[in-house]
This record gives sequence, C-alpha cells and structure tokens, in this order.
Amino acid sequence: MNLSELSNSQLIDEYTRGPKLLREAVAGMTREQLTARPIAGKWSTLQVVAHLADFEPVYGDRMKRILAENEPTLFGGDPDKFAAKLAYQERNLETELCLIECVRKQMATILRTVADSDFQRVGRHSEAGPLTLRTFLERITGHIPHHLPFIMEKRRSLGV
Repeated sequence: MNLSELSNSQLIDEYTRGPKLLREAVAGMTREQLTARPIAGKWSTLQVVAHLADFEPVYGDRMKRILAENEPTLFGGDPDKFAAKLAYQERNLETELCLIECVRKQMATILRTVADSDFQRVGRHSEAGPLTLRTFLERITGHIPHHLPFIMEKRRSLGV
C-alpha cells in the first residue's frame, strides 16, 4: 500500500491498525520463541517489538511538537544504540504492545482534530532536515508493516 496516496483520514485509520497487525504477528509465541535469535546477526522478535515500542513515543513527541510549536528542532535516534543499552531482551511483550497501542490511540485522537493544512506543518529533523507532519505520520504508520516480514521470517525459522 502506498501511504502517500491516502487521504489524511485514511492514513490515520491505517496508523491505528498497526498495533493489531503486530499483535497478530506475535500471537502464540512463547517467551523462549520471542527471545530466540534464529537468524544470525538479526534481532529477536522481542527486540523488534521493543524497538517499535521505543520509537512510538519518539514519533508521538515529534508530531505533537510540530503541531504545538513553530518549526521545532527534532532529534534523531540510533536504533542500534537503543537496542544495545535499553534491555530489549528483558522487556515484557505485553507492556511493549500496550505502549504502542496507547501512543497510537492518543495520537489518533489528536490528529483527527487538526485541519488538513496542519499536516503540512514542518519540523526540522537534526539529520533529515525539514519534514512535514504528514511525512512523520507516513513514516511511523509504515514502521510496523516494515518489520512484520522480519517477525514472520523468525517464526518460520523457529517452526512457529
């Protein structure tokens, strides 16, 4: 699906579907399966979910600041540094899934109240330069679908 072709309302709907897709992808996996690393050099399923959960509030903050401030500076974050230092293998799957769901529910409520013109408001990303609210929403909406094939690959490798 090409997110750039969706209306703002359709994009918000797609954004809110992400957590359900993620829950379906990890359904029925044991703790052992979640923490297994069946593919050399790749994160475990739990690490993928923790990564997704860490960047939900980051994107939520970015979108809020674009709405509330005039061209705010927004800082990048290195996913590998997060994974190395933030106990990804020790995290609780349900807590991570709940965080993703809560951030998206809150942000969807906010986004449904703003004018279409607000989706063109800009934030200045420290690495990518000026980006619109719409661009940030497209990126975070595509984040879960981007990682689902990696989770499915792990499930297949584990015979789940």
